[in-house]
Amino acid sequence: YYMEKSIESIWKEGFLKKDALVAPKLNNLYNQKSKHIIDKFQRMYQINRIAIAAFALIVLPVSFISKLPYLGVLMFIAFAIIIAVSGRFMKKLKAINTGDTSYQYLNSFNEFIKDLLSVNEKLSRFLYPYIFIAIILGFWFGDIGGNIPGKEFVSKLIVDYPDMQLVLGLPLIGIFGATFIIFILALFGGIIGTWDINLVYSGVIKKLEELIGDMEELRN
Repeated sequence: YYMEKSIESIWKEGFLKKDALVAPKLNNLYNQKSKHIIDKFQRMYQINRIAIAAFALIVLPVSFISKLPYLGVLMFIAFAIIIAVSGRFMKKLKAINTGDTSYQYLNSFNEFIKDLLSVNEKLSRFLYPYIFIAIILGFWFGDIGGNIPGKEFVSKLIVDYPDMQLVLGLPLIGIFGATFIIFILALFGGIIGTWDINLVYSGVIKKLEELIGDMEELRN
């Protein structure tokens, strides 16, 4: 019984005290694991930011070449917002104090993840409807100074459906349909955004939860 209590106290001290001398190897092991998880996330996050920035720079000239400039400009704005927000989180990630104990270090990172998921959920409720509207407007107005595809589309519809109701030159049923889709995207955008984050970073988040769970068990 005394030996079991001694081992338990050694493990607890190894996690709870940065300068504990009773379990230096244990501290070093979990410090390395903690740093590995955060370094891996930081690399993945940075690669993701670079990919979004590259896509933003590509979509703009391509949209002009394909005669969909409005779509390209609106999508570029969306990507710029994402890059700006992710840049703020990258600074917060780098600011996590690596001098804390492994337990405090991971908890700080866990709080960072919660904050990231929360902001991403709120932002997604705006971005997904925005992207849908950008696609509709981009294809509707088409090229700058050229024919407006949306008007041509409505003109052809009127020929086939002369009794179709229009509001400001737009089909009423189309307005209802677009509004419904925008509402659904705003309603479920947060869920989609969270799913998107988990799809990319679920492995890191799972390892983080497991490591914190091990430490919580030892503390208790």
